[in-house]
Amino acid sequence: MTLQTATLGYPRIGKNREVKKALEAFWSSKSDAETLLQTVQEVEFANWKTQLEAGIDRIGIGDTTLYDHVLDWTVRLGLIPERFQSLTGLDQYFAMARGKDGIPALEMTKWFDTNYHYLVPEIAADTQPEANFADFLATVQRAKALLGERAVPIILSPVTLLRLSRLEGDLSAHLANLLPLYCDLIFQLKALGIAEVQVHEPILVTSSATDLKEAITTTYTQLAQIGVPIHLVTYFDDLGADYPWVMDLPVAGISLDFTRGRNLNLLQQHGFPADKRLGVGIVDARNIWKIRPESVLSTLETIHGITPNLRLHPSSSLQFVPYDATRETKLPEPLRNVLSFAEQKLDEIVILAQTLAGDDPSDKLALVQTQWNAFEQFSPTNPKVQERLRNLTVQDLERSMPYKQRKDLQPKLLPFPTTTIGSFPQTSEIRQLRVKLKRGEITKAEYEAAIDTEIAKCIQIQEDAGLDVLVHGEFERTDMVEFFGQQLSGFAFTEHGWVQSYGSRCVRPPIIYGDVARTQPMTVREFKVAQSLTNKIVKGMLTEPVTMINWSFTRTNIPRSEQAMQIALALRDEVADLEAAGAKMVQIDEPALREGLPLKREHWNEYLAWAVDAFRLAAGIAKPETQIHTHMCYSEFGDIIEHIERLDADVLSIENSRSNNETLFEITDAGYQHQVGNGVYDVHSPVVPSVEQMVQQLKTGIANLPIEQIWVNPDCGLKTRRWEEVIPSLKNMVEAAKMIREEAHATQK
Repeated sequence: MTLQTATLGYPRIGKNREVKKALEAFWSSKSDAETLLQTVQEVEFANWKTQLEAGIDRIGIGDTTLYDHVLDWTVRLGLIPERFQSLTGLDQYFAMARGKDGIPALEMTKWFDTNYHYLVPEIAADTQPEANFADFLATVQRAKALLGERAVPIILSPVTLLRLSRLEGDLSAHLANLLPLYCDLIFQLKALGIAEVQVHEPILVTSSATDLKEAITTTYTQLAQIGVPIHLVTYFDDLGADYPWVMDLPVAGISLDFTRGRNLNLLQQHGFPADKRLGVGIVDARNIWKIRPESVLSTLETIHGITPNLRLHPSSSLQFVPYDATRETKLPEPLRNVLSFAEQKLDEIVILAQTLAGDDPSDKLALVQTQWNAFEQFSPTNPKVQERLRNLTVQDLERSMPYKQRKDLQPKLLPFPTTTIGSFPQTSEIRQLRVKLKRGEITKAEYEAAIDTEIAKCIQIQEDAGLDVLVHGEFERTDMVEFFGQQLSGFAFTEHGWVQSYGSRCVRPPIIYGDVARTQPMTVREFKVAQSLTNKIVKGMLTEPVTMINWSFTRTNIPRSEQAMQIALALRDEVADLEAAGAKMVQIDEPALREGLPLKREHWNEYLAWAVDAFRLAAGIAKPETQIHTHMCYSEFGDIIEHIERLDADVLSIENSRSNNETLFEITDAGYQHQVGNGVYDVHSPVVPSVEQMVQQLKTGIANLPIEQIWVNPDCGLKTRRWEEVIPSLKNMVEAAKMIREEAHATQK
């Protein structure tokens, strides 16, 4: 048995975000479909070539996508909801992703506990799938021409696909319909000369796995009969109590994540089948730090002692990290030297395989250790922050007055008050302002004056639309996490560190590399400018600690909980400064609370305890008369509602437009007592919603919540939309709120 290297997926946006740019050009009719597809294939080819040149033995292929890999498999399998069936080709594909006039898009939610969003398949009870794998097979043929036998197709398992779907009927019945299609695909791959396939089954690391044992066993029993070796791939956590029966599945290999969870303990306890190859996810594919040679080699030697038939690879797809750390030339050298992006992680896999095989790249590993030593001397510590954390009390985590008492002290508004989540369109002109400031082409004063002009325009647009509570528009913010991180010590920022969030949406996660502290007010200036322009209330806008760490590359030498509490202290000071500047409402956004949930329920309470405490620490300083808002999007709340209640926010705004009101139902079924902002339209679609659509959405709200609890808002920020979409949408939203307000008033008479 030989020691091999492999990959499970690769970044797919292009080193310079070529796919993002091609998508947006296509959507705006500045380019055609042929150009878009050519761009995607060029990025795909470059990715394969990079992995080939790095010396990877088995290269995962077929993960490149126009928008989302789950959507790709949904379409390939013909799982098209009825409302999209009148469309064809790319029109249908992008309507499912983004919506179309009168046709709502598929729901979007987080891919396990990552910050990537996937589109949730909708599968009706009578759905009869019809497969068309032409695009996938064409990709395989292109890959084989370059990679030969190194090309290993990546297939999303039918069980994971179904479990992540909005499913009507019995899963096993749908699986029976899908399995013949999957078998046919593998037959076709066999005919193309493919010697092995990866079947990705991440659902196995969740608490659902035990309930899916029969479905999973049936799946691999049937797939194995075709005669193509199946490599079963899991990631993001360990197999837990399901480890023994997963080992018995009729597959040629099984990949486990050894960077998260307790798979090493399970391997030591139960061993590994001698007739299978173990895929060792040893390099962290979800963080940007280099390996710690001593620790990683110790783990590998332990694994190798249990089973010699190994294949080393990153812990999951590398889509969660940027392309190349060597491009970050402006970062401090001690930090840059310990960064590892996708290309560096390929090198690490190869070096580790060589070392384990008895070769001697010890000089390379010794250099890495020297670099870590230098970084540890460089990484900032802050004794004042550490002292504040040590001195925290329970009272610091509590508002000074219970919600039922303080709500009567807070601003009085008409029923169904209207507002937005915070951000407004980031035009090319605004982005150019930041570029000019960075290049030194304008002064900071000139930049701030230009931002103030945009704030004034935004306030006027909101006034004209008739909104009740306004925001300043966040024009000075590149990203809701990056903006704050840039003003906090302990954060660093890349120039080229882009990763995909969804579709064409890319973000550059900050790097937390030391203790975090606020050095000066971060949002007060823009708030004061906005509030000076209107007699209406303007919300102060902050991003909550857990979202900041979930959307950053975090430290590995201290717990995430401690990092969250450090950020919470900084935001606590900002809340106090906003109050002092006259803020009557402060929104502390927490869209990523749920995405940080451990994948196994038995670990939820531990995470939620410190995650909620971090929010409470940031908000706890607010006076009773200050109304604290928060926002959560694209998450399911029913099973964590008691923790959302413990946040003790006065107003919770939610995404509700893509989830068929399920989010609202979960909240109301739990008897939630605080106010709720009902997300009445989908901001991730370019479609302008009608008054009638939003009236219907609000009527659902009235049927489930007392009128005094209901706010009216879009389901998320408006940053990615165009003004010509935003303005009519907000006017329609305000008109819908007025109509509902009048109906409710007439009913009460």
